[in-house]
Amino acid sequence: MHARLVRSAAAVAVTATLTWAPAASAQPSEPTPSASAAPAETPAPDAGSVEITAKDTAGDVLPGATFLLLDSTGQEAGRGKTDALGKLTFPGLEPGVYRLKETASGSPLHEVVADQDVIVTPGATTRLSITDPFKAAKVLLQAKDDKSGKLLPGATVNIGTGDSTLLTLTTGSKGTASGELPVSSRKTQFWVKEIKAPAGYDLYEPSKTFRAGPGVPVTVTVTNAQTATTPPPTQKPTDRPSDKPSPSKPGKDEDVSVPSASGTPTADKTASSTAAPAPAGSLAHTGADAAPWLIGSAGVLIAAGGGALIAARRRRTDNSTDDGSSES
Repeated sequence: MHARLVRSAAAVAVTATLTWAPAASAQPSEPTPSASAAPAETPAPDAGSVEITAKDTAGDVLPGATFLLLDSTGQEAGRGKTDALGKLTFPGLEPGVYRLKETASGSPLHEVVADQDVIVTPGATTRLSITDPFKAAKVLLQAKDDKSGKLLPGATVNIGTGDSTLLTLTTGSKGTASGELPVSSRKTQFWVKEIKAPAGYDLYEPSKTFRAGPGVPVTVTVTNAQTATTPPPTQKPTDRPSDKPSPSKPGKDEDVSVPSASGTPTADKTASSTAAPAPAGSLAHTGADAAPWLIGSAGVLIAAGGGALIAARRRRTDNSTDDGSSES
């Protein structure tokens, strides 16, 4: 009877031992934390952490941005993506200098930032604000004839926003030019101003405005009008040729024939005989020098002719009187 009790007690002891053992071995089966969240080992009391907040230049958070953290030896110390609030934390880091690399922005509109160093201090959290820039807008400039639409080379324009000029473009032989514009929002407004017109065209005076988005191509066109040319004046034919002298009146330098007392015109020889002979080696004088003498001579001749005519009439009267007296 006593032996049976001993065997039963031993069986109970063995059963209790077997039942406890599986419960103790279940602890190692729990999952270990990932490298990007926390180290597997218990963090040291002097460990630090890095907290990242990713945004763009407009202030909007960027979820899905991927970052890589390297220690001073170049070994990976952590990797992860920002959450819906644009945040990512690397906890349990030993104090020291780390290298932070952004490998993806998580957005087709944004660029990644350059690598930077991060200092981790014991027992503290280093907070970083990462601002991803928008991708540049791609601009295609065209200069055209306002009538025919022909592309024109040699047009120079400034493109900017606000009071700042961001880009200067000159159209080439094909009448086009291209460049990139930095943008600060999803839709940024720009202005374009032509500062040099193509050869043979007037400057396009007004400023044009346009909107451009990050990474999206946009075409800007300026039109120019041809410079107006004044045709040379055409000479209209006149009714009377200007090279023929007018026969109606004698010119100032022409000789004038003066009638004599007998009614016959005086030859030009008379006027020329009264003029002094030109000295040798001098140019011939025109009739303008003899004009005063001709006028004076004409007056004397007219007076003499009038006197002769009066005397002749008196003689006829006297003869008529004498004839009448003799007849009586």
